[in-house]
Amino acid sequence: MTNNWIENLKYDTQGLIPAIAQDWQDGTILMMAWMNRQALECTVATGEVHYWSRSRQELWHKGATSGHIQKLKHLYYDCDRDVILVKIEQIGAIACHTGARSCFFTEVPLNL
Repeated sequence: MTNNWIENLKYDTQGLIPAIAQDWQDGTILMMAWMNRQALECTVATGEVHYWSRSRQELWHKGATSGHIQKLKHLYYDCDRDVILVKIEQIGAIACHTGARSCFFTEVPLNL
């Protein structure tokens, strides 16, 4: 299988594309991070998710230091080819750097 699809994605001016990590079994959105071509290639090659750290300006193997790795189960891109969805098995049950399972734990109160 060739990785031509990686070249055909729409990256921003820094060469990045947003990536949403979703639990492959229950559908929980766990986090959003950024990927570049190298992160996508490493993810596909290893079966473990890699991102691009904008703050450190380096490739980031999710869980390499914490042990909370993300095993790739499925990978999709959207109809505009400008967002990645990785369906993953979260090892260690913690995806957020705060120690929470998901980065999306703050609900905005709405008056509907």
